[in-house]
Amino acid sequence: MMYYLTKSNRAVTFFFTICVFVLISGSVFADETEELSKLDQLFVELADPAQTDAEGVEKKIWREWSKSGSDAMDFLLKRGHKAMEAGDVQGAIWHFSALIDHAPTFAEGWNARATAFFMAEEYGLSMADIQQVLVLNPRHFGALGGLGEILYRIDRKEEALKAYEQAFDLHPHSEKLKQAVEALEKELEGTPL
Repeated sequence: MMYYLTKSNRAVTFFFTICVFVLISGSVFADETEELSKLDQLFVELADPAQTDAEGVEKKIWREWSKSGSDAMDFLLKRGHKAMEAGDVQGAIWHFSALIDHAPTFAEGWNARATAFFMAEEYGLSMADIQQVLVLNPRHFGALGGLGEILYRIDRKEEALKAYEQAFDLHPHSEKLKQAVEALEKELEGTPL
């Protein structure tokens, strides 16, 4: 027996298909919103002046940033970090470059390679990667702090101070960032350190 779709059957089928798509999409988007909300909540906690465990909150943020959504990409990130820890900066750059090739929208891949380039004293390449990190994740206080360090090293101290201040605005409990801002402010005022 052959089944023919009438106009009303086609409309019902179309409507049903749209409903299924919306339900599926809604759950996907809900997951993304949940993740975003989790990071947003962590940043609210980090900004709280009464926060007593800023280091713990920072670690949670780094953990969230390190999730690519792919086991293979997470593996490349871990391999690159292990190479850096072992002093194999070129190997780390290779792993992070492979990660970026396969997951160009994963900000932490760019940040990791920026760190490896920094360790190799390839400041221009590091700054280019930091720029990409900040396009993908404007709240990346680690990348901003790294940018501040590079700018300081290449004697662009006013710009370094701005980068450190932006990082400190995002992570007001970071003693390292606080000290960098204070030291640079004094240096730029001409006060001896």
